[in-house]
Amino acid sequence: MSTRRQFMKLSAAAAAGCMLQPSREALAGDMPKLAEDDPTAVAMKYVHDASKVDPASRTNPAPEQNCANCALIQGADGDEWRPCPIFPGKAVAAAGWCSVWAPKA
Repeated sequence: MSTRRQFMKLSAAAAAGCMLQPSREALAGDMPKLAEDDPTAVAMKYVHDASKVDPASRTNPAPEQNCANCALIQGADGDEWRPCPIFPGKAVAAAGWCSVWAPKA
């Protein structure tokens, strides 16, 4: 997949997630857990356990990548399952990973 096409796909997913419920802070306890076989999860290569992902396959290499240290994750630090705008209405595993991972600033 070309870099431009991947950027457009990921940008659209992030924008859709941000617009879904802008007036309500998402609480992971209110949401079902994202299944690895969910179509969006499959498209974004989401897994519950980041240690199972080959680092060489990641488009944004970093020594340690997981949902807990991604710039997009929401909710309280330390929670095992947290909301993410990439997967609206679903909670992701803090120990998980997907191809949209971005480092926190």
